[in-house]
Amino acid sequence: MDTSRIDTLRAAPVPPAAHLIDGAHRPASDGAVMEVISPLDGTLLTTMPRGTAQDAEAAIAAARRAFDDGRWSDLAPAARKAILLKWADLIEAQALEIAVLGVRDNGTEIGMALKAEPLSAVATIRYYAEAIDKLYGEIAPTAPGTLGLVHRAPVGVVGAIVPWNFPLMIGAWKLGPALAAGCTVVLKPAETASLTLLRIADLALEAGMPPGVLNVVTGEGGVVGAAIAESPQVDALVFTGSGATGRRLLEASARSNLKRVYLELGGKSPNIVFADAPDLDEAAKVSAMGIFRNSGQVCVAGSRLLVDRAIHDVFVEKLARAAEAMKVGDPLDPSTASGAVNSERQLAQNLAFVEEARAQGRTIVTGGHRILEETGGTYMAPTVVTGVAPTDRLAQEEVFGPVLAVLPFDTEKEAIALANGTDFGLAAAVWTADLSRAHRMVRRIRAGVVHVNTYGGADMTVPLGGVGQSGNGHDKSLHAFDKYLDLKTAWIKL
Repeated sequence: MDTSRIDTLRAAPVPPAAHLIDGAHRPASDGAVMEVISPLDGTLLTTMPRGTAQDAEAAIAAARRAFDDGRWSDLAPAARKAILLKWADLIEAQALEIAVLGVRDNGTEIGMALKAEPLSAVATIRYYAEAIDKLYGEIAPTAPGTLGLVHRAPVGVVGAIVPWNFPLMIGAWKLGPALAAGCTVVLKPAETASLTLLRIADLALEAGMPPGVLNVVTGEGGVVGAAIAESPQVDALVFTGSGATGRRLLEASARSNLKRVYLELGGKSPNIVFADAPDLDEAAKVSAMGIFRNSGQVCVAGSRLLVDRAIHDVFVEKLARAAEAMKVGDPLDPSTASGAVNSERQLAQNLAFVEEARAQGRTIVTGGHRILEETGGTYMAPTVVTGVAPTDRLAQEEVFGPVLAVLPFDTEKEAIALANGTDFGLAAAVWTADLSRAHRMVRRIRAGVVHVNTYGGADMTVPLGGVGQSGNGHDKSLHAFDKYLDLKTAWIKL
């Protein structure tokens, strides 16, 4: 990685951001702005519009016009495909610039940010672009004299609300299939990570995407997000974020036009290590990465470590050493393994969970405190907590920070009960050399993704979605198209 370019980009001024509505850059309707504070050092990075409900309504109206007049949905699939592929090329050509901008905005370490943000978005957009002209309708097995056809029609205007931890990766999981399907989109980024999504939206216009097809409005969720959720002109709503917000979006759908709502709401994912795991050193290293990369700000993070009591102490020691060996610090240093916590608010929440565990008599094996405060940034040491009870908040609620709760188990049955002992069901992992046990665990654990002898890294060929209070619907894979296409039957008498 070219560190000299990173240093140059780190120092580059970031001009004030603007909404993108109907192909034009606009300020907030009332002129209000929000300060963008970098988690790297606490300095003012730039400003962006503090959007209003009127701004959201203008973007929705633009998306509605763009859908209804067919400027995008009526394009031949090959024409949409060409534009999306060019968009991906433009993002790839500016990948390092976009990655550094994102790091300055949300604090992810650059090694992960480059791959997981612009380059991941590129791969996602290309995946769905290539799928456009491979989606077929159906012919029903009807009696002679009747023809039954099943068409796949774009749902219409999609509202997309995405989080701050991986705005481009998760944003592309929504934008790729929605745009490929022929829908138009109003995108609302997180308040603390909007800049890269605004940048790639500009590149979509450069690639030839018609005005109004992709609109981006920045601002507070309670204002801009609420306006999108309440609008009767939005046909589908996709969201990744907290359960509390997800509930409000469902309520907004019920109050308005009963728009379909798809939610990915995070989790409290169990990472289960049996005594017969094939390589405990590898399991400890990967488990540490599975919770501490990006400062634990990953929806599928393995935040509950369930360890066979026979190896509990040995494995915790290995994992603690792996955690302590991770370099935490400047996210724009390529040697950094874990960057900054996204904000002061998030850091305070992380530390509060640790202090509660300490007060309950749990053992803080390593970490548990703020570090590098002198930089002005928001950094936290990777934290391992043992002696956690299954009913503790630390074992039940999503921290979304570099805090690992460790619980022992004695039997496979107990491990399954612990794994399924929360309201969530997004991801899980099982480490074992017993193939039969691995299959039993995959079948019995309630989660959308179950890893075996690894953690993370599943590519675009498989879906990501949760059960229980981790949400509904799926991102990634061809299954993601289900959210953005309606089935329409044509019943024809011949």
